[in-house]
Amino acid sequence: MPTSVSLTPVLATIRKRIAQAGRKGLNEQDTKATLIEPMLRALGWDTEDVEQVQREYRVKRQHKPVDYGLLANRTPRLLVEAKGLGQHLDDHKWAGQIMGYAAVAGVEWVVLTDGDEYRIYNSHATVAVEEKLLRSVRISSGEPQVEATLDLLSKARLEENRLDVLWRAHFVDRAVKAAVEDLFTSDNDLVLVNHILRATPKLTADEVRVSLRRCRHQFDFPVSPDDVLASVKGAAKPAKAPRPTPHFLDVSLADLINSGHLKAPVALSCKYQGKEVCARVLPDGRVEWKGRTFDSLSQAGTEARAAIGGLRPDGKKRATNGWVFWKYQAPDGELRDVDHARRQYLAAKNPSAAAQKARTG
Repeated sequence: MPTSVSLTPVLATIRKRIAQAGRKGLNEQDTKATLIEPMLRALGWDTEDVEQVQREYRVKRQHKPVDYGLLANRTPRLLVEAKGLGQHLDDHKWAGQIMGYAAVAGVEWVVLTDGDEYRIYNSHATVAVEEKLLRSVRISSGEPQVEATLDLLSKARLEENRLDVLWRAHFVDRAVKAAVEDLFTSDNDLVLVNHILRATPKLTADEVRVSLRRCRHQFDFPVSPDDVLASVKGAAKPAKAPRPTPHFLDVSLADLINSGHLKAPVALSCKYQGKEVCARVLPDGRVEWKGRTFDSLSQAGTEARAAIGGLRPDGKKRATNGWVFWKYQAPDGELRDVDHARRQYLAAKNPSAAAQKARTG
């Protein structure tokens, strides 16, 4: 795909420097000077102009600084946290650290990098930290998507709000993928089985189910930045303001507890693949399952499904919408999914938000 700047020369130089460093790596300051700042300059950021690039960026003097704040029209648009070459970026504390910086600064997009690997996160997404990750590439891999992904961080692309458009496509694809995969589970296969029976009336439901168990399915949603942007009218035009987050994504278990729509601790249950799974919502809004605590219903549901049904054929865990996976006993005595309480909360707080949730599901 065409890029706003040519990154090929600087990528070749950086790969050579990474190879020269070898296993010993580089300290953080050398990583910034020899790997990260050359990349920022190639991406169109003037590292000598403090109205574009501010080192040790912080909103207020008492705040902890992040390594770089990248600004457009004197407004911070992207935060970059640097680690020494060879640091393990999969350590959750690093992602948690930069999310904290972003929360204080009110900046949506953040990057965690060791000069070789670049991880792009949406800090405003109301999902678990690992689900905030939009892209991850490693320069030393030499893969084709490296240049296209890093180009998203260029000054020109950031001003076009490309990351916002791609995030929306990523969010929609993930939701659709989870819904389609659920059709292949024994608990939710009725819709799929019925569809197949209508197309093949000579088969029985049991035959279809046995066949589906033999099926090795894999759903992939490759996202090309240019394809996504071409499909959205005017997407490449600078936006005046970020799109608001849907109201129902702002609701947390803590909100439901504080408002009285859930009375913690809340016993949760789910019948999955013929087995009864139990958990509970703690007073602080976390979810406990088998002695482990999770920040969200979806995290707990994903782990429970993996423990019972195993991993997907590609070795990954099955994404789970915890709001409908887990059920609780509602005040009327009925066993309902937790999303029922969320809908009641929205209806009481904002009828228009409840209507939005009803339309989007």
